[in-house]
Amino acid sequence: MSDATAAELLRRIEVLEAEAEIRRVQARYMFLCDTPCPEFGVRDDAHRIDLIMELYTDDAVWEGVGEYYDGQFGRAEGAAAIRRHFENFWGRKQDPALLLNAHYLTSEQIRVDGEQATGQWIHMQPWLFSDGTAILRSSRLNNAFRKTGDTWRITRTRTENVFVAPLPPNFTDAHASTSVLMKP
Repeated sequence: MSDATAAELLRRIEVLEAEAEIRRVQARYMFLCDTPCPEFGVRDDAHRIDLIMELYTDDAVWEGVGEYYDGQFGRAEGAAAIRRHFENFWGRKQDPALLLNAHYLTSEQIRVDGEQATGQWIHMQPWLFSDGTAILRSSRLNNAFRKTGDTWRITRTRTENVFVAPLPPNFTDAHASTSVLMKP
């Protein structure tokens, strides 16, 4: 095997490994955002936010764009602002309380360029609240990632609404109030 062929194979392996790691980072972010949170050992929402923040770089941006999300989410620049964004969602009592939401990712496209990458997904997310109201939300994601040391981290979360639709009241009566999936 020539040196050029070996170098090309190494580059291709590095891209595949980067794609796999980026996929895991994005999926873990969504997993941590689910309600109830399925990751074992998450003590409370403050701990959940700490774990989410470990996925972001200090200079990251989180933003909602487009007709529906501009006013709802806005733009948070830097780790402190992104933390406040999540604290606004989980850090206060909500009435009605959120009982269930789950993120389903699809239509994945990941592009790696050295130690930078972008990823696009569409996600679907059913929501059920304590008063029985329920919605189905779909968004497009256009995210960016950077390799820091041996770890890929999120540098941009950018989301745009596709649609929000009502679901029938109490669309499910068989949902977990806590998750034990990841319990050893």
